Amino acid sequence: MQQETLNFFDKVYEVAKLIPYGRVTSYGAIAKHLGAARSARMVGYAMNGSVGKDVPAHRVVNRKGLLTGKHHFDGTNLMQQLLESEGIKVKDNQIQNFDKVYWDPSKEL
Repeated sequence: MQQETLNFFDKVYEVAKLIPYGRVTSYGAIAKHLGAARSARMVGYAMNGSVGKDVPAHRVVNRKGLLTGKHHFDGTNLMQQLLESEGIKVKDNQIQNFDKVYWDPSKEL
């Protein structure tokens, strides 16, 4: 069981590393791309465990564009600051123009 979880997490990291600069995707989109459509929460757990793995976890948000993982980043608004540094507008923890910056790995890869 533990080995399967690690393999899934590694696959999540590989997809997350492909998210282009200035774009975002959702936990569910990564899960669906990996053939585990009902595993969005597991993708979230993987993102939480990605510290030190050179994974752009700030580019993964919920399906509505909300920064639901922001409390896992050091600092008060680090996730938002990282996104804004890539030109993504965020207001009230919500990505603005979400449909324009959304990247779907199932269509792009």
